[in-house]
Amino acid sequence: MKFRQIGALASLACCALALTMCTPKSSSDKWELVWEETFDSTAPDPAIWSRIDRGTADWNNYMTKADTCYAMRDGNLVLRGIAAYEGDGDTVPYLTGGVYTKDKKAFGNGRIEICAKLQGAKGAWPAIWMLPDPKRPDGSWPDGGEIDIMERLSHDTIAYQTIHTYYSYVLGHDSEPPHGSTGRINPDDYNVYAVEMYPDSLSFYINDVHTFTYPRIETEEKGQFPFDGDFYLLIDMQLGGNWVGEVDPEQLPVEMLVDWVRFYQRKE
Repeated sequence: MKFRQIGALASLACCALALTMCTPKSSSDKWELVWEETFDSTAPDPAIWSRIDRGTADWNNYMTKADTCYAMRDGNLVLRGIAAYEGDGDTVPYLTGGVYTKDKKAFGNGRIEICAKLQGAKGAWPAIWMLPDPKRPDGSWPDGGEIDIMERLSHDTIAYQTIHTYYSYVLGHDSEPPHGSTGRINPDDYNVYAVEMYPDSLSFYINDVHTFTYPRIETEEKGQFPFDGDFYLLIDMQLGGNWVGEVDPEQLPVEMLVDWVRFYQRKE
């Protein structure tokens, strides 16, 4: 009986933790919710989201727009990484799904939060990140910057949060100031990943725990802080690559479940 009671208490505690992890930052004296996506319909809003095209980089070389890598389930957007199957007409060993707001919606000078659950698999590399709005004159990479709100490798119990710029990537100033950090996640449940964008800094959070801040500094070097403009959001289930390593096809399919996205702006 005692063990059953302990188990019941543990279950309640886990449920409470899960609810806490996916609880958004409520409107307060500091922030006001101005936009949200709850993924409660039969498909993501086509006025906001597009499926990502295939490319030649590690992160998008298996991307597909095929329905096999996309679903809407229980109020979640589901993005899958799967082994390609014989007869599908494709030439790659794996297929992955991803969406972005490119050319449709951009974000800047505010706080963006994403609640997601990440299944683990060897070689899985889910990511939530931002790139500069293509309309910006400095929109090319890495000059326009990159904001990695979350990247997870395989079965890790941590997530990476990083920035990339001409200053950090090309000139090699990746510790002046530090350009990234990690934070603990619950690998079996939902977690909330966030970044606050200010004219002079970016501050990163996991489950509302601050991980690091990247500031604008005084320097004559090129491209240290290109983050005072608008960025679009990417959410994708990636497989393989130089960083995460080889994929174990026996651990596929793997899914990334996105419960919601919320954007806040500071109250005046």
